[in-house]
Amino acid sequence: MALVVICGQPCSGKSTAAICLAEALQAVEPKPTVRIIDESSLHLGRNQSYADMTVEKNLRGVLRSEVDRSLSRDNIIIVDSLNNIKGYRYELWCLARASRLRYCVIFCDTEENHCREWNNKRSEMGESAYDTKIFDDLVRRFEKPDRRNRWDSPLFELLPSRDGIKQSSPVISEAVSYLTKMVDSKTRDVRVLQPTIATQNVRATEANSLYEMDRATQVTPDNLGFLN
Repeated sequence: MALVVICGQPCSGKSTAAICLAEALQAVEPKPTVRIIDESSLHLGRNQSYADMTVEKNLRGVLRSEVDRSLSRDNIIIVDSLNNIKGYRYELWCLARASRLRYCVIFCDTEENHCREWNNKRSEMGESAYDTKIFDDLVRRFEKPDRRNRWDSPLFELLPSRDGIKQSSPVISEAVSYLTKMVDSKTRDVRVLQPTIATQNVRATEANSLYEMDRATQVTPDNLGFLN
């Protein structure tokens, strides 16, 4: 059916947006099959996954492989991760295009100071939080989505620090409508991507997914030193 890419700074409300979207989709009849793919679902930790460029690249490979393996015309896949690199969002767009699916990006546009405050609160409460050095690096390298890019369109923008995020949020409702609206020859406001020769690549196998997951979950002595 569709691929949804959740995008935003660390601790910007992405997971809340993913959950609210999934719940809103489950309230639609007929109920679509919805799955959220994120680091925790693959047993990957925040700081471990972004300790350096190598493990971060491996993380993106694991997520991409799992998305590719999970896409079908019978479900909606929500990718709940930073998705902070425009080139990576393009790769995910290509997967949706190769599978002839709908695609959209939901951007949690949260100010850096609010993200930092929410991250600090998580740390104080003993919940999973980013180390300061990793948080600062991710904020610095974030590439904001631009609706003029094919891979960032259609773009639904949430303002969590101002409006909050609820299942009934207007932006969530708009995304649900886009993802579930019936499409026929007269439909103009919903686009189902069509593959080209360039995007018709071989589907990722389960073995490839397991291989990339194994690489991403390996913590080298250097990484252990970084985390300490």
